[in-house]
Amino acid sequence: MQIYVGNMSYGTTEDSLRNLFSGFGDVESVKIITDRETGRAKGFGFITMNNSDEAAKAIEELNDKEFEGRNLRVNEAKPREPRQRNSYNNSRY
Repeated sequence: MQIYVGNMSYGTTEDSLRNLFSGFGDVESVKIITDRETGRAKGFGFITMNNSDEAAKAIEELNDKEFEGRNLRVNEAKPREPRQRNSYNNSRY
């Protein structure tokens, strides 16, 4: 199950998130989303856990919990919606 983690401190690292979530079970992957141009964290990321029961427990326990000075927003990640392309990008001349 993929978990969305938002409202993170900009100083949060993938290792610190892995440590936090590993208290609930096996963490397969951790990805903090960064700005393409600056490389700075955007304040959210994704955790993948193989066991849905462990993931559900992590969501229940960690949502709105203070971590590194911020109250985390933790929930099941929703599939990414396709981006709308601007019409000027699709024009053929």
